[in-house]
Amino acid sequence: MRFALATEQLDFATELRKVLDAGQVPAAVRAWADGDTAKGTALLRQVAEMGVFSLIVDERYDGADATAVDLVVAMIELGRAAAPGPVIESAAVIPALLQRLPDTAAAQRWLPELATGALLGTVGFDRAQPGIALDAGTTELVLVAEGRRVAVGRPGHEPTDGAGSGPIASIDPARKLFRVVAGETVAEDVEDAIDYAFDVGVLACAAQLLGAGRAILDQTTTYAKQRKQFGRVIGEFQAVKQQLADVLIALDLAEPLVYRAALTLDTPDRARDVSAALVACGDAAHRAARAGLQVHGAIGYTAECDLSLWLTRVAALRTAWGTADFHRARIATALRTPATA
Repeated sequence: MRFALATEQLDFATELRKVLDAGQVPAAVRAWADGDTAKGTALLRQVAEMGVFSLIVDERYDGADATAVDLVVAMIELGRAAAPGPVIESAAVIPALLQRLPDTAAAQRWLPELATGALLGTVGFDRAQPGIALDAGTTELVLVAEGRRVAVGRPGHEPTDGAGSGPIASIDPARKLFRVVAGETVAEDVEDAIDYAFDVGVLACAAQLLGAGRAILDQTTTYAKQRKQFGRVIGEFQAVKQQLADVLIALDLAEPLVYRAALTLDTPDRARDVSAALVACGDAAHRAARAGLQVHGAIGYTAECDLSLWLTRVAALRTAWGTADFHRARIATALRTPATA
């Protein structure tokens, strides 16, 4: 079977890329890292107007009721642009979580505003980074999924919380990590909903890594065509060509795994496929980052160079939703299960 995106999905990706390109994302990311979220929030509002945050939200909550493939298309573009903020949590994880709860009260309460971008949310999982949530200090909604329970969370500002105060240092300055403590219970005995929402987050993270890897490859290829050394542009050297070709191959091989994971999200193969996608996309993006840094040379290390925004984003996302060892173990377990069944 040959898989290909529909014309509507390709057009959606093109239009979303135009919005992100016009939004001066690097400036918004740098401002977000400095604690000024106004530019980034305005950009996310524009993204929300295109329907990104409503993609997998059911129509009864003012959503688009689209597919996981549509979500992947959007997340690749957001990763390509290195968009700031909790986009995975707001557009993918929280909608998936709330719509799987037996009681619809929480979904009715928060999803309509999430779908329009009027509300940004984040969530912390005890299986990824226990007690930690992205941008919990600036989002309007914080959820904590621990064990079999979902609760409203809040940043731990007081020493008595046992959670410390202020953001936790991240390799990506624009990813503000906060320790969170659970408060009011939203739902109990909902382990299946938590598992599903976590896997949706893994899928969205894989898609963002794929997009980031593509962006690094594009930037590096452009630089290699302009930078001259020994009287020749460095892109003419075989060593540079080979590195970029290896990156392209890795990204092209990882991409089908992301779309397969989107198509099997509601099947028993879900955990295996999203983990495979994250491992492959994480490795490919890391390869792109290494090649990009080597081709750019010392300038690639500097904060003034836009490449650094993608380098640090890739490094952070590779472990944000579980380490490679964690996901390889899930894949191994899934592959062993049929033989022992």
